[in-house]
Amino acid sequence: MKYNLLGNTGLKVSELCLGTMTFGGQGMWTAIGALPQDQATDLVKKAVENGINFIDTANVYSEGLSEKMTGQAIRDLGLKRDDLVLATKVRGAMGEGPNHTGLSRKHILQQAHESLERLNTDYIDLYQIHGFDPLTPMEETLEALDSLVQTGKVRYIGCSNLAAWQIMKALGISSLNHLSKFVSLQAYYTIAGRDLEREIVPMLLDQKMGLMVWSPLAGGLLSGKYSRTAETKEGRRVNYDFPPVNKEKAYDIIDVMQQIADSKQATVAQIALAWLLHQPVVTSVIVGAKKPDQLADNLKSVNVELSSDEMDKLNEVSKLEPEYPGWMIERQGNDRK
Repeated sequence: MKYNLLGNTGLKVSELCLGTMTFGGQGMWTAIGALPQDQATDLVKKAVENGINFIDTANVYSEGLSEKMTGQAIRDLGLKRDDLVLATKVRGAMGEGPNHTGLSRKHILQQAHESLERLNTDYIDLYQIHGFDPLTPMEETLEALDSLVQTGKVRYIGCSNLAAWQIMKALGISSLNHLSKFVSLQAYYTIAGRDLEREIVPMLLDQKMGLMVWSPLAGGLLSGKYSRTAETKEGRRVNYDFPPVNKEKAYDIIDVMQQIADSKQATVAQIALAWLLHQPVVTSVIVGAKKPDQLADNLKSVNVELSSDEMDKLNEVSKLEPEYPGWMIERQGNDRK
């Protein structure tokens, strides 16, 4: 297991991060996973034993139960809190009241307090906004997050599912007002969905922000269970067909990954994860699982080396269609490289 700096900080996180969306299973989250405490604890144990020090959750996962189970697993295993990097999120609805959602100061401070209680810890390493709130001024959100950092309840702040312009606006506000800055972005990125490369990847590299990847297997589509000719009645995609993917193109990519996987005695999932781990912009890839063998398979991806020829084949079959202004920026910039 390798450890990477989280953005422009001195904090080292494992290149694989354990996602806890499968813990609990309440409400809409049942379709993703409904692991009881003992099985969730076993996954945390296996992850830590294999070098993972980074765990990601969110207040909305199973309506708070995921955070609670994560904290319980840490206690049950006797893990040292300071050996772990705990990340959680705020934005989604945690009640029916008008102020039980969003990124207002009131909601952020209340949810930070409740997340700390559920996780049974006195600080959160990485506190992330889970998305954009069009009703709350970004200044208010950042001031609330900064107050959590100043009081020691939060070590670093990050964001998730934002556009490049929204992140740049936030960074500008933080610089102007001497507030804590977002150090990382958690975003969807996969070999079957490379849209992030158009605007966000160049921005992350320029601003030296970390990237945490969610749904690296495209909601299970790249798990090895699916192909153009094979159908399965198992897996997340059967009941929860998300995130959106161009499946015909994905099947072309899977064909190439299968050939490479066969040559390495690896799995399609391991190749998909390894491709991400070979991307310079990626800090950590979030892997979740319902079963220990799924996590065990994902853990092996850190040992998969892809040659330049193999990367070329994967990049070619998965490349984005040219889009303006990207193709013009590239054309005009050739004389300044």
